[in-house]
Order: sequence, then structure tokens, then C-alpha cells
Amino acid sequence: MSDGFGDRLTLALKALSMSRGRLAAELEVDKSLVGRWASGTVRPSSHNLERLTRLLAEKHPGLTLLDWDRELADFAALFGIDLVSPPLDRPSGIELPAETLDAAYGSTRLRGDAYEGFWRATHPAIIAPGRFFHEHGMIRRSGSGFLRFELGGPDVRYVGSILPIEGQVFVIATDTVRHLPCYMIFNIVTMPKIVLMDGLLLTAGNAMRNPSAYPIVMERIGDLSGNEEADDAQAAALMTRPQFVQDEALVSQDMRAHLIRNFGPDAANSGGDLLLTAAGTPDLAKVVAALNYPG
Repeated sequence: MSDGFGDRLTLALKALSMSRGRLAAELEVDKSLVGRWASGTVRPSSHNLERLTRLLAEKHPGLTLLDWDRELADFAALFGIDLVSPPLDRPSGIELPAETLDAAYGSTRLRGDAYEGFWRATHPAIIAPGRFFHEHGMIRRSGSGFLRFELGGPDVRYVGSILPIEGQVFVIATDTVRHLPCYMIFNIVTMPKIVLMDGLLLTAGNAMRNPSAYPIVMERIGDLSGNEEADDAQAAALMTRPQFVQDEALVSQDMRAHLIRNFGPDAANSGGDLLLTAAGTPDLAKVVAALNYPG
């Protein structure tokens, strides 16, 4: 890798799991211009370099204009990347393209600790309309360098990997009780510590194993102690809690309104959603505020 501006920009985008297209959209410039910056063909003007630095500093606080003149290894170190040591063998157990895994690994290395902790999930109970399920569990970095996801209750246990990529979180997991794979995609509000993830769960959601997709919210309920045995015991205890929520006081009205969606042809004809989707970041920020979670 040559020691030029384009290399630094490419490294920063990779570390932030940010595509050239997304950078161009946020800077309101043509994607081809960002491509020329990244290839080293053109260096940004003073005005664009200031705007670029300010934008990236919002995602990685501390970045300044002067940092673009650092040696490449020093610049990489700002993002927690070691260009000197040989790359680690990091088997993930996930069969995905290397580019996808590299993006997730870079994001996890940079901000993985923001996700680590104890979590509670809330989602509608398909078997009982109007009621909800709670699952509890833990997110913790594994030996592979990726984040391990464990979530469950007395009748379900999801185990898998979390892949944070470009401001979203992708979960590929298996229900080890029913031996079924499941998939989750979450939006987040970027904070030093992630406190809430809002998204969709796709699985075979009933006794007939019909494919189902429904909204799910993950709330941070505690931090890890750093003692793995104690944290494992805490997670195991959380997963013994009742899954089926029958006390209406356990799910707030704000949460109910957020999880029970009106969508489909009738809703679309009235200006609503045709498909089940998860709110974007601006809307999610409002959800975090409305549900009174600590920042």
C-alpha cells in the first residue's frame, strides 16, 4: 500500500465500515469524486478536506486536519489498526465474503466494546396477539475478534455472531433449542455505549414453522464485570426468566406502540408503510429519547 492520501482515506472508511457511496451522500458530492480521492488521483480541496475531516470526526472523535499528514502506520493507529504486526488468523465460523467479514471485523475492533453487556429483547408474541416476549442474554467479544450473541429464555436460545457494518448491526444466529437459523438486522444510535438497538427478526416463528418477520427491540440492562465466569453465570440466570410477558406493566405503552405496526396495502393507501421496516436513525433517536434510556 502506497503512503498517500487515498490510502489514508480508504483505511479510515474501512475502519468506520463506511462505503464511498455513503461518504459521497453525506458530503453531498459526486461518488466519482470520492472515488478519485480514494484512488489518489485527486486530493480534496481545502474546503472539501475540512468538510471531510469534520464528518469523519463525528464518527471517530479526535480526528483533525493535521492527522492526514501523519505516516500511514500512525494514521492507522488512530483507528486502532496495526499495520506493522502480521494479520491475525481470525476464523469466524461464518461463511461470508472476506470483504464483508473484514468490514465487520474492523468495526468490531474499533467499537466492539460499545455493544458488550447484558441485554433484554422485546418483540410481539405471534402465538398470542397483543402480548409480548422477553428474552435476555449477553453480547461479548469472542476469541475470534467478533462479537458473540447469546439470547434466550426457557424455551428458546439464540447463539451466533454480530456483524456491525455501516451503522447497522447484522446478527446471524441459531436457535439451539429448535435447531433453526434466524437473522436479525438492527439500527443503532451511535454512542460511546450502545443502549438500544431497533430492528427486525426473521425466523420460523410458530409451531408450524412458518417464516415470520417481526419488530424487535434490544435494550441494554447491564454491563459486563470482566470476570468471564461471573458474566456467564449472570447471563445464564437472566435466561431463566419467564419469556412470555403476561403482565402489561412490563411493556410500556411507548414500547407497545413502537412494536405493533400498521402496515400493508390498506396502510400504504393511507400514506403508511407497505412493508414491515425498522425505523431509520433519526426516528430511532426519538425512540431512545421517548423510552427514557440513559445516553
